[in-house]
Amino acid sequence: MTGTFVEIPSPSAAGTEVVPAARRSAWSRVRRIAPPYLYLAPAVALLVLWTYQPLAQTAYLSVHSWNLVPTSPMREVGFANYIRLLTTPELGESVLRTFAVIAGMLPFTVLIPTVVGLLTRHVRGRAAAVYRGLVFAPMLVAPVAGAAVWQWLLDPTAGVVNRLLGTELNWINTTGTAQLVIIVITGWHLVGFAALVVSAGLTGINPDYAAAAQVDGASRGQITRWVTLPLLSPTLAFLVLMTVLLSAQWTFPLIDTLTQGGPVGSTTNVYYLLWEYGFRSHDAGLAAAAGIVFFLGFIVLAALLASLADRLSHHDD
Repeated sequence: MTGTFVEIPSPSAAGTEVVPAARRSAWSRVRRIAPPYLYLAPAVALLVLWTYQPLAQTAYLSVHSWNLVPTSPMREVGFANYIRLLTTPELGESVLRTFAVIAGMLPFTVLIPTVVGLLTRHVRGRAAAVYRGLVFAPMLVAPVAGAAVWQWLLDPTAGVVNRLLGTELNWINTTGTAQLVIIVITGWHLVGFAALVVSAGLTGINPDYAAAAQVDGASRGQITRWVTLPLLSPTLAFLVLMTVLLSAQWTFPLIDTLTQGGPVGSTTNVYYLLWEYGFRSHDAGLAAAAGIVFFLGFIVLAALLASLADRLSHHDD
């Protein structure tokens, strides 16, 4: 029996390149770790497009002088806008009013919702759905529509509020009451949302803690004071942080609708001051500088509050 041996060329001799093992392992690692980043890519792209790009443009505009007219050229002025901003008396007054708004909003976003949540945490069934709907209803009212209704209620001559109180106050156009009106209306809008957040926080607390405390002889008040409220502290810290950072922004639609920053500037906070610089005075550079200063200030304040909340909050581990 005879046979012929045929030489088969190696893969490299046939023109096929052998991929090194190191390159294959690197490519496999990339394929393994890439999916999470690919899922995040659209959100990161939108964040850059709608947040970081406008922030960079604001920083660029803050060192220029421009009157918002497209045909008017920008003129570089360095830090002159920041110097003007920090030397204007309106800045300090608006900051103080902003802190007053924050202090006035805290009862509506923390204290009242906590009391409501504790009193209604045992509501179940259809009653719970009705309660949540009624509490959340003011949040669904557009701020401008709500401002129109409240303006009618607070009318100095025929308003329901003056009739009930037996007064003749011009609530919106008086320096002593205008800020209070803005705070109360904004708080009315937000108290339902905050109450639902507190209810969600109470739902997340393990009931075994309260049961164990009750077995040990603790009263209902003691359980609330020493068990429920400490475990609710992360939710309350979140509400405090939101109130500090967003109170002035929440009040802006009502100020623009009811008072336009008056009377005599008594309702002008930092957000409305920024708007006045940009769209009333047409000083885009000064408005941009104010935006950067307020942005940095709120970042520092948020960092301090977050650090304080981490130290004081109790977590259900």
